[in-house]
Amino acid sequence: MEIDKGILKKIREIEIRTKKLVTESMAGEYHSVFKGQGMEYDEVREYEEGDDIRNIDWNVSSRSGNLYVKKFVEERELTVILAIDISSSLWFGSGKKTKREIAAEIGAILSFSAIKNNDRVGLLLFSDKIEKFIPPKKGRKHVLRIIREILNPFKENRKTDISKALDFISKVQKKRGIVFFISDFFGEDYENSIKVVAKKHDLVAICINDILEFHPQRGISAIFEDMEEGDTGFLKLKGKTLEGYEKFSENFVEMRNKIFKRYNIDVIEIFTDEDYDKKLVSFFKMRMRRFR
Repeated sequence: MEIDKGILKKIREIEIRTKKLVTESMAGEYHSVFKGQGMEYDEVREYEEGDDIRNIDWNVSSRSGNLYVKKFVEERELTVILAIDISSSLWFGSGKKTKREIAAEIGAILSFSAIKNNDRVGLLLFSDKIEKFIPPKKGRKHVLRIIREILNPFKENRKTDISKALDFISKVQKKRGIVFFISDFFGEDYENSIKVVAKKHDLVAICINDILEFHPQRGISAIFEDMEEGDTGFLKLKGKTLEGYEKFSENFVEMRNKIFKRYNIDVIEIFTDEDYDKKLVSFFKMRMRRFR
């Protein structure tokens, strides 16, 4: 399939920026940031005093006449799932880029970061249904396919169902992995689903916001559109109207963050007018400090 020249150019730009981010800013310590899936069998060695008797390999021991224990090493290969919200609310942006464009670029950067470390990467695109799922695999060709899908500017269903996306991840990804969930989290009743995923996987919430969604300009008269319902209305933002709007937004963020905190979910908060590269670098450095 022929690749659109605009998407190909964007892929090259992101790959160049990713190499700089991972090599210079993140010091190439991707595996220090995200631990392996667990422990895997490596070999056997003779039993030594103090070894855990639960690790004795009785088959080898009976054949050799001496006690041998199983030796385990940390499994380094990671599985990364990128879950990206493509509902209509992500198409809003008061600056140069929409939330959707930023979500796509971050997803592409994380894909390149994973492939540099020989990890498997999978992609889930969702709205109020599962739009597309690409199972995790390795290889540059596979990752380029994922990035093409991420950057593809297609528009699907208006609404968001975060629970449906999380439940799908729980169903298809049985082995522990890293889940980057990229959304504005304008959804409801997803706490139970996020609890299940956070318990099983290393879940990172990447919240893409626009400043006007939380702090609109005082005194402006504007037509507001619910991008997921399609409803519109005229509103003059001043006095109690503005205060009520900002209070509603504040409560939304507070409730969302309480859920994240309750289940020990790491959060990267990104606004469309920010340099998201710096936010990603800060997050990786924070994780490195945690696991030292």
